Amino acid sequence: MEFDFLEPVNDGMLKFISSLSSQELGSKVVFHTQDQFPDISKINIAIVGVLEDRRNINMVNEVNLTAVRKKIYSMFPGNWDASIADLGDILAGDSVEDTYFALQKVTAVLIKNKIIPIVLGGSQDLTYAMYRAYDSLEQMVNFVSVDNRFDFGKENESVSANSYLTKIIIDEPNNLFNYCNIGYQTYYNSQEEIDLIEKLFFDAYRLGEISNKIALAEPVFRDADLVSIDLNSVKSSESGNTILFEPNGFDGKEICSLARYAGISDKVSSFGIFNHNSTIRESAIIAQIVWYFIEGYHYRSKEYPFGSRTNYLKYIVPLEDEELIFYKSDKTERWWIEIPYESNGHNKLKRNTLLPCSYDEYLSACNQELPERWWKAQRKNAL
Repeated sequence: MEFDFLEPVNDGMLKFISSLSSQELGSKVVFHTQDQFPDISKINIAIVGVLEDRRNINMVNEVNLTAVRKKIYSMFPGNWDASIADLGDILAGDSVEDTYFALQKVTAVLIKNKIIPIVLGGSQDLTYAMYRAYDSLEQMVNFVSVDNRFDFGKENESVSANSYLTKIIIDEPNNLFNYCNIGYQTYYNSQEEIDLIEKLFFDAYRLGEISNKIALAEPVFRDADLVSIDLNSVKSSESGNTILFEPNGFDGKEICSLARYAGISDKVSSFGIFNHNSTIRESAIIAQIVWYFIEGYHYRSKEYPFGSRTNYLKYIVPLEDEELIFYKSDKTERWWIEIPYESNGHNKLKRNTLLPCSYDEYLSACNQELPERWWKAQRKNAL
């Protein structure tokens, strides 16, 4: 069984949990112990640790999630109704591929049961195993990474924390529909890599773009299935990571806002945080990222694609060669733009689809400016 890969939460942590007040989060979470495994039919969110970092040469300390768990469970929850479980840890296997296999199987069974895994790494190459979990779901995957680098590598290079994206793009079965990077820093990425993002019709937002207007990221997360956060995207003065010092990056408020956008997205079905050096200083920001993701989950509105668009306001914007169709939710006032289905060609999408967008993109269309994400989505659909 897939859950046999999981090591129970250790007795020391359970003793710490028992010392918490009834109001703290740890008292409201169900734990995988030596004696029992949580009833997954009653779980909405599952926390899973993965103690694997062999493919990240920059990680100095062995993965240890004790401080992270203590920080998470010492916080007070919001007015949440989600059922949360800590399923324990996947230990490093005899080979890194063994660890990937275990994480893939655990992630797949959780998603199939409509449980969102929050994966605490470990190195970011574990994202590849989370992506492969969607193989058995037979769906296209929209992947968003919050990262200062794109993590491209050579085609024949083994998967690593700095090259896993190449494997996601080229390996079969190819389930990737879209990739979006949030927060890349130009001096960490070659011009060839930046050009490749454009050539593949992927999306990428520089750190400055998002920091200047954090709301740009909301439609991106609304369309995501898998979200992976590299903690090196947070500047060291905020994250506490002085081992691999990063003078620039998101601040604490920004990274937590992004985590909340991911949580509030009705479509996000798996979430991971990676590339930390298991220091007590870093555990605080990781815990708060987790808290804000769960907070966002509480405010999910079950809108498209899970709800009907019949009650949405429909806006038709005539352009020179075609019409753009926008929809606005009367519930949340969020916006979507329709990606038409072309019946005379090869399509990755099998029907008309709505792409999350912003009000600003609607205004741009009214000014006869074609939204960039719309035409990229059309190009990808026809590839």
